[in-house]
Amino acid sequence: MPVASEQSTGAREVATLIGPVGSLAAPRYAGLARRVRELVLAGQLPAGTRLPAERDLAAALAVSRVTVASAYRVLREEGWARTRHGSGTVTEVPGGGDDRASWLPEHTADLVDLAHASPSAVPQLEPAYRRAVELLPSVTDGHGYSPGGLPELRVAIADRYTARGLPTEPDQVVVTCGVGDAAAVVVDALLETGDRVLVEHPSYPGALRLVESAGARLVPVPVDEARPDDLVEAAHLAARQSSPRMAYLIPDFTNPTGARLTATGRRRLAATLWQQGVLGVVDESCAELYLDEGPLPPYAAGLPDAATITLGGLAKAVWGGLRIGWLRTDAALAARLSTVYGRRQLSVGLVDQLVATLLVRDLDAVLEHRRAQLRTQRAALLDALADQFPDWQVHPPAGGLSLWCRLPPGLSSAALTAAAAPHGLLLAEGRAFGTGHAFDDHLRLPFTRPAPALRGAVEVLARLAEGLRGGTGHPAVPARTVV
Repeated sequence: MPVASEQSTGAREVATLIGPVGSLAAPRYAGLARRVRELVLAGQLPAGTRLPAERDLAAALAVSRVTVASAYRVLREEGWARTRHGSGTVTEVPGGGDDRASWLPEHTADLVDLAHASPSAVPQLEPAYRRAVELLPSVTDGHGYSPGGLPELRVAIADRYTARGLPTEPDQVVVTCGVGDAAAVVVDALLETGDRVLVEHPSYPGALRLVESAGARLVPVPVDEARPDDLVEAAHLAARQSSPRMAYLIPDFTNPTGARLTATGRRRLAATLWQQGVLGVVDESCAELYLDEGPLPPYAAGLPDAATITLGGLAKAVWGGLRIGWLRTDAALAARLSTVYGRRQLSVGLVDQLVATLLVRDLDAVLEHRRAQLRTQRAALLDALADQFPDWQVHPPAGGLSLWCRLPPGLSSAALTAAAAPHGLLLAEGRAFGTGHAFDDHLRLPFTRPAPALRGAVEVLARLAEGLRGGTGHPAVPARTVV
């Protein structure tokens, strides 16, 4: 694969990434080559990285130069490295760097996707589309653009917020192409390079990568699913010490932990961030997917409207293919964000907006179906894990879409993810949900598939985990973009 650019990585840095030499599989040179492949796939030694000189890396690892030279030879033979004149050994990805090969297993008839916490469509979706087509003539006499969103959809969303305890007017709502799109316009409009953003840790990978891509700096605050309100004091200290510009929060059933702040906890957190001048960006994607307990007040209830930007959408309640999201905030700030969004995208598709209007107005019935489905699937997954993995630590969430599993010592979620893909099971490893190298000892398992598929997936995991414990390891794959 052609390498567009090269960067040099020091021997000490590479040795740190490789880790203890004693943990490498035998023979040592082959184990070293395998570990470098893992780092390339994980993006920690991206294609185009110039590896250290053999002598330097041997010294840093305290191994013989022959070991390093042999490892480099294996990498070159297998297409993971190339010797370039004047540049030494440079990393590559075989086959033109097409990442799909390690993301979607090939020639697999039955694929179980547990990498994405996205349920199938609710039965109300198709009738809503049929009705939307009937309503389409009412909007086709104009230019087809609806900056900020169709008025009737904004009214429906505002009414939904008001019914939940957060009085809202339609001019406080901006319709976007999904929740991620709403978050992106907020980041684009309000963050500058070097700004700090407080985030829960672990958190939704899309939010973490979005903040990083804007040149902002993450301020991670730990989340304990068993003690969710501990976040309040930790966030207070982080806000005082780091002066973040913004906080990206998921107070209801955090992705991935499933933690939910209590009513008291969210009031305290909202107050402390407001007092510290931190703008809250609150992702309510799963706020109404409570399974064991009733609804809680929206995070922004009782705050000045300008204190919070609330993000919402229909991907989790209805279907990920219906790309309708929104943001809700102070009317003046909403108008500003709508202008910024309009420069990027004149309008969200009108048919989808008509569908969304119908579904938001019927959202209680939609959610009743979704909650019943998720309760059944959560129970199936918990039972299967308890049967196959009694040594895994799982805190059953009271809602949301996924379990956050702590793995026993010696079991890596990166290795488990890589081993599962060829067997038709897609997973999202723990590192995707954190910063640095955190959470390789965790695995997110969504309960968004039917119960038989979940039980079958756990059976596959049980066989693979046994193989990994027995020393038949597999290479890690990169931390993916997940939803």
